[in-house]
Amino acid sequence: MVAAENIQTNQTLTKFDLKGYLKERKALCEAALDASLPVQYPEKIYESMRYSLLAGGKRLRPILCLATCEMMGGTIEMAMPTACALEMIHTMSLIHDDLPAMDNDDYRRGKLTNHKVYGEDIAILAGDGLLTYAFEYPVTQTKNVPAERLLKVVAKLAKAVGAEGLVGGQVVDLECEGKTDTSLETLNYIHNHKTAALLEACVVCGGILAGASEEDIERLSRYSQNIGLAFQIIDDILDITATQEELGKSVGKDIAAQKVTYPSLWGIEKSRQQAEELIAAACQELQPYGEAAQPLIAIAHFITNRSN
Repeated sequence: MVAAENIQTNQTLTKFDLKGYLKERKALCEAALDASLPVQYPEKIYESMRYSLLAGGKRLRPILCLATCEMMGGTIEMAMPTACALEMIHTMSLIHDDLPAMDNDDYRRGKLTNHKVYGEDIAILAGDGLLTYAFEYPVTQTKNVPAERLLKVVAKLAKAVGAEGLVGGQVVDLECEGKTDTSLETLNYIHNHKTAALLEACVVCGGILAGASEEDIERLSRYSQNIGLAFQIIDDILDITATQEELGKSVGKDIAAQKVTYPSLWGIEKSRQQAEELIAAACQELQPYGEAAQPLIAIAHFITNRSN
């Protein structure tokens, strides 16, 4: 049964031009992000915020929001402000992650990290500025969406990034540095909160904006939680197997920090197999949506096949 479903999924993917889709949607996101944050006084903080927000990357998070909204019958226009907000939150997390007090990284997306260019003080404030703006922007810029949906979106964003989400996952991650006895349960907790929570918000917020039912939201949550964990497993593998040029950031960080990772527990091959099983389970959640789910299915498979 699973084999037959995989064959059907692969046949569907051959009809869908993911490369073209991602290129088109990324261009839309880049233009929207650029327009969302014009430079004003005091210029330094806006330049710092824009330096990291416009530094490139795959833009998977905003694209996931747009794709889900479209799948559920909404439009790109109604989802774009929230998609931008999600990238602002993601960028904040990268700026703060790279600080000396956290991961102490010099490079991100092939460029010097924010604090290396603007200093630690401005980098912290740039992250704070992006985070707070992420709550303002969807509320003031979203058109033709009922206020109660926007309220749910803002609540979802806050939960994803706070102590119940990204912040909580980061705290446990820091506590586990140097502890080689970290359990699989703790590792899953870290990444379900540090990585998967924001990816879930991307997908679920797209659904909320389009008026998805509670049953749909539950399906979207399961899909996104599975791709979120798979994303982290592949990240762990790439930290071992990829070069700095391929990743655009420092490699070997997990080993240097003596962190337990999925490859350190399972090995690379089993880790990759686990990621593929998570992606299969994620795609199964989208079966009821038919051809409309093609972008989300293709993005899920892209996660396990990526090289950066």
